[in-house]
Amino acid sequence: MEQYWMIARSVTYAQRMERMLMAAGIRTRIFRAPRDLSNLGCAYAVEVTGGALRSALSILRSAGLYPAKLYLLQQGKYVEISL
Repeated sequence: MEQYWMIARSVTYAQRMERMLMAAGIRTRIFRAPRDLSNLGCAYAVEVTGGALRSALSILRSAGLYPAKLYLLQQGKYVEISL
């Protein structure tokens, strides 16, 4: 199954994203984003599976929450997806 990482600029922002998605029934997990993916220093990632991505992005946009970056795991590597 596809995995997507939505990069947030801070742990607080990631927690807000997670709360919105969990309230909508979308399972997530938060973790510190690898430095080479974020280029933001203290960034965190919110992971969602492929089947929930469209719904997740729609829910976040309606709440005024926007990921800094979005990545897709493909063949063991993360590929940046434009938002």
